[in-house]
Amino acid sequence: MTTHRIIEQILDSARWAPSGDNTQPWRFEIADEYHVVVHGFDTRDHCVYDLDGHPSQIAIGTLLETMSIAASGHGLQMRFQRRLGNPDAKPTFDIYFAADSHIQADPLIPYIPHRSVQRRPMRTRLLTADEKNLLDASVGSIYCILWLEGFSTKLRTARLMFNNAKLRLTMPEAYQVHRSIIQWNARYSEDRVPDQALGADPMTVRIMRFVMQSWERVEFFNTFLAGTWAPRIQMDFIPSLACAAHFVIKAQKPPSSIDDYIAAGRALQRFWLTLTQLGLVMQPELTPVIFSSYVRKGIPFSKAEKSRKLARELEKQINQVIGADADHAVFMGRVGAGSNAKARSTRLPLQKLMTSGE
Repeated sequence: MTTHRIIEQILDSARWAPSGDNTQPWRFEIADEYHVVVHGFDTRDHCVYDLDGHPSQIAIGTLLETMSIAASGHGLQMRFQRRLGNPDAKPTFDIYFAADSHIQADPLIPYIPHRSVQRRPMRTRLLTADEKNLLDASVGSIYCILWLEGFSTKLRTARLMFNNAKLRLTMPEAYQVHRSIIQWNARYSEDRVPDQALGADPMTVRIMRFVMQSWERVEFFNTFLAGTWAPRIQMDFIPSLACAAHFVIKAQKPPSSIDDYIAAGRALQRFWLTLTQLGLVMQPELTPVIFSSYVRKGIPFSKAEKSRKLARELEKQINQVIGADADHAVFMGRVGAGSNAKARSTRLPLQKLMTSGE
């Protein structure tokens, strides 16, 4: 097999890395035989969940870790270097591969394309000590995992997610994002989130599709018809109880630089692939962490005062749920045993992710 074909296979695996709302904030350039350039970008110009670019940077970190894992299957060692001086919104990385006779294929390789998001209820059996030990070890020494277990703790977390969903579903800036990222009448989507993967029943999805045709309809349903209650119960409250546990990945110190978030993404991907290897499933719950960070840092995210007020209340609530060191959190989610999602986001084919340069 030619080196070019090997590199293409590595990139074809890497494109399965997770990203918020399936944005896939990366493009690939094969610069030389063992040199690939990853042109990253974020969605801060139009996505309220990415105003500081950190969620996209975490996603790029998951991509780089996936590339490294995939490369090991070809006997290649990978190293990367971020180009200094590039705008934060467009980080660029030089990736170098080198043959290494001592490297062994990473056991997580087979799980790269099978890792997915499960937004529906999971089994409630507790994680075993062995499962938790393996997941704790997967994130490395500079991160730790806070496990939120037991009915009372899950109920407190369910209330957090229920209230967070109210913010997401009543904020005009979030409406624009949701309207653009949902692919209706779809089981799979290459570049968005299919409606069948949202976690709501078919009737609620049909109502959501009707309501989301205009912001005026959204406001009317929310004001007079309790429009957020059904999706919040089905997509947030019930799943928050129907799982083994919620988890928070925390860094030793509050992340601040692009490199901090890239490193967090690498740890997240190993965690996610490890739980997939264990036959577990996961759903991200990152938006409470995002909005609490906006409140702490004074980042203006909405023109609506009621949305800003809700976010301030959520910031207090998340501190109660995950502790006073909430600024150390880099990721949050729920995990449990269960089957993989029957509907999911796929990825753009590799040829659409290739570029000859910026």
